[in-house]
Amino acid sequence: MIIYLPVICLVFAINAGAKLKHDSVANIPEDGRLDFVGLATKYGANTEEHDIVTDDGYVLKLFHLVGDRTRPVLLNHGILQSSDTFILRGNTSLAIQLVKRGYDVWLLNVRGNRYSRRHLYLNPNTDEEFWDYSFVEFAKFDISAAVDYILQATGEKRLSVIGFSEGTTSMYALGILKPEYNDKVKIHVSLAPVCYMYHTRPITLNIVQNIEHINRGLLLLNSNEVLSFYSAAKKLSDVSCIREKVGYDLCLLGIILPVTGGDKREIEEEFSRAAMGHFPAGTSRKNLYHLGQLGLRKFSHFDYGSMQNKAVYGTDTPPKLNLAKVTMKTALIVGRGDRISTVKDVRLLRDALPNVVKYIELQPDSFGHLNFVWGRNTHRLMFPMIFKLLEKYK
Repeated sequence: MIIYLPVICLVFAINAGAKLKHDSVANIPEDGRLDFVGLATKYGANTEEHDIVTDDGYVLKLFHLVGDRTRPVLLNHGILQSSDTFILRGNTSLAIQLVKRGYDVWLLNVRGNRYSRRHLYLNPNTDEEFWDYSFVEFAKFDISAAVDYILQATGEKRLSVIGFSEGTTSMYALGILKPEYNDKVKIHVSLAPVCYMYHTRPITLNIVQNIEHINRGLLLLNSNEVLSFYSAAKKLSDVSCIREKVGYDLCLLGIILPVTGGDKREIEEEFSRAAMGHFPAGTSRKNLYHLGQLGLRKFSHFDYGSMQNKAVYGTDTPPKLNLAKVTMKTALIVGRGDRISTVKDVRLLRDALPNVVKYIELQPDSFGHLNFVWGRNTHRLMFPMIFKLLEKYK
């Protein structure tokens, strides 16, 4: 096996250790130490915090950057991320740029990340049931609750949604599992869409091919929470990845970009150190495993194995998620250098969805997965396309 998989497994193993308090490291840049509210305040946004409770008892943090309440936009982050990912670029971040254009911006933190590690009855530190979720639960409970909350708060009947990576996956699942929500979305702008994962490229391909082994290893370690913001793994990341030059070479150039694809010139050293102050933000073993399963079979419910599938679903294999039910207007934006959301896979998704209103392959060929949220020039290369779509389908 390639050298990167043992590195990733080592991080998972460290995650299984005792939870540690997340102490600031002196040489993390200021933007890496500030939380979402601190960043929003620094960059001039009028910010509110809202706690919403899902039907199954999770308490989620929903941030609100106040704008014109007739123009609500919901931002959905990717795996191991939080709402922070949309504001890390400061004045040129997507969240701040939307506010400057008058949009009412709402940012969801799905269950299990740094801001949404709460439940009415379950303790995330002691109750394994807390971590029994994947993107299906994000769709059925988290996003649906956020959409309803925003529409009630604004008095609007519909809103726009911008999703990144797994944030798009859960939106497709929402349109399938709760089809009434298709009519509540003006447009879903899908950045680096993740649904089919048949054509991922190394190193991502190797991770997908070995996802069952990784899952078994995490089970042996009794690690149902992976890469928590408050874990030993995060502590190791802070110690290793924010060191000048060494951390950049080790973490960004040595691990992250080989997995995601992208051009190092778009994620410069100073910014990468700030970004790593917010990453990883945590998720569940089951969610990681379910995403990996997308590369092994069709877009489906979680595969427990034939015996448990029989008990849960009544069939040996998990039911497929029928993309024909996703009738919301959808724009697909893919990067040609993306190793996770590849052009070939997004073209398959384009052909499967019934209401794709725009399909864009971003130049240059080095535009990778993290360019969508962390790229230095993304506000010039991509944001005008997003703003045009929001204005057209308002």
